[in-house]
Amino acid sequence: MSNVENKCSGADCDNEAGTLQCPTCLKLSVKSSYFCSQDCFKRNWAASGPYNPFPTYPYTGSVRPVYPLSPRRPVPKSIKHPDWAETGIPKREMRLSKSKWDILDATGQEAMRKVCRLAREVLDITAAAMKPGVTTDYLDEICHNACVERESYPSPLNYNHFPKSLCTSPNEVVCHGIPDQRVLLDGDILNLDISLYHGGYHADLNETYYIGDKAKADPDSIRLIETTRQALDMAIEIIKPGVPIREFGKIIEKHAASRGLGVMKTWGGHGINSEFHPPPWIPHYAKNKAVGTCKAGMTFTIEPILALGRNREVYWPDDWTNVTVDGKWTAQFEHTVLVTETGVEVLTGRLKNSPGGPIPIPEIANEDTNGEAKE
Repeated sequence: MSNVENKCSGADCDNEAGTLQCPTCLKLSVKSSYFCSQDCFKRNWAASGPYNPFPTYPYTGSVRPVYPLSPRRPVPKSIKHPDWAETGIPKREMRLSKSKWDILDATGQEAMRKVCRLAREVLDITAAAMKPGVTTDYLDEICHNACVERESYPSPLNYNHFPKSLCTSPNEVVCHGIPDQRVLLDGDILNLDISLYHGGYHADLNETYYIGDKAKADPDSIRLIETTRQALDMAIEIIKPGVPIREFGKIIEKHAASRGLGVMKTWGGHGINSEFHPPPWIPHYAKNKAVGTCKAGMTFTIEPILALGRNREVYWPDDWTNVTVDGKWTAQFEHTVLVTETGVEVLTGRLKNSPGGPIPIPEIANEDTNGEAKE
């Protein structure tokens, strides 16, 4: 059925519009952006210039969205899709009891090892392409293709509105950054968040990276990134059967505070297995009310986000991109882990050739600084 109220929005196209609408315009409630075909839309998308979709919004920091967003990248039907692929609604997950945690048998554990190994490969391939001058949308394309090549379904940000395979969170973006036409600058820092579905199981991991030599020379960026990396490692070190879930937040916040950093409390770790976000919820701050203890066979994520400034956030008008309220920068690291009989196995651990990795933290004259140096 065609859209009889509109001609095709393509430049120099006299065809009647179909039902295909620009996904960006659909999200922004622009109703006159219908195209006659996918090819026509792609031609006109490529010809359209970059723009800020929210020009009057009072941004808290320096990052701006650069639209248009690229069209949805297809996933072959031969690749197994999770139950939320068509609607964005995880129906099975929504029926789970919050107090019942899955304990994986040997088969499930091996499936998690495989999907997490694939996710690490995808993250490393994507990270290797990072450099000043490339766009975050370019990184999303690399990530998507790497997932498909491994017969894995990329877990999109928000299937209905933002069908991207990757979360890219630069600078003051806390999480859920949408890959777009923004060019990475020398001095930026960037979090890449990868999640994928393979063999009936999910994997989830992320790292924050330095973009260019300027970032690696900035003391605040180094303090932020390396402290966050260390906080995750320190929390993972205590994992073993019997350890209370609430203990992770105590370790993370104590280490963050020792370097003058705050913990973003809204976001936390989660269970992960055949479902993407099953119980338990894992807070990353001290004095939390999390109940329960680690048990052998559990798989979950720990993924602290630390900030140079206030630990409060706001949303951009897209209702998805989450940024710090004061525009100060954040960093995040995440691993998927398996609790073993004697300790922990980091399923998404770095490989010998993984891009990025820790660098030395410059001597800090006063580790009780309030972290307000970064604008």
